[in-house]
Amino acid sequence: MKKFLTKSAEETVALGEKIGAFLVPNDVVGLFGPLGAGKTTLIQGIAKGLAVRDYVTSPTFIIINEYQGRFPLYHIDLYRLEETKEVEELGIEEYFYKGGICVIEWAEKLEKLLPKQMEAIKLKVISEKEREICLSSGLAQRLK
Repeated sequence: MKKFLTKSAEETVALGEKIGAFLVPNDVVGLFGPLGAGKTTLIQGIAKGLAVRDYVTSPTFIIINEYQGRFPLYHIDLYRLEETKEVEELGIEEYFYKGGICVIEWAEKLEKLLPKQMEAIKLKVISEKEREICLSSGLAQRLK
């Protein structure tokens, strides 16, 4: 894991943009962290790095938003789902192999459905504006 400290939403977006710049088709990125940790803000940056022109919002009520950039971006938000069975019924695994980038908020709710090749990003609130963002070793190596 490689740790980054961002001191504003803009810095979180900038880190996300760097991450998005090197993602390739069929990458799956799971985001872990509490409510308000900056998951959607980071995804806004990832979308910028993928040359998505649309404004990225949290798909909390519709669960999956699709955006077009260099590659399709599938933004999945599992916040409202309570049980693994609800997730299984959605068929989210199909998105892992559709040739796009899959970024999943609240990825811990996937449990056994998480793909082995998934990269993880853990976000932690340090203060009102500061966030600690830890990238899995696979992401950290590509970011160099």
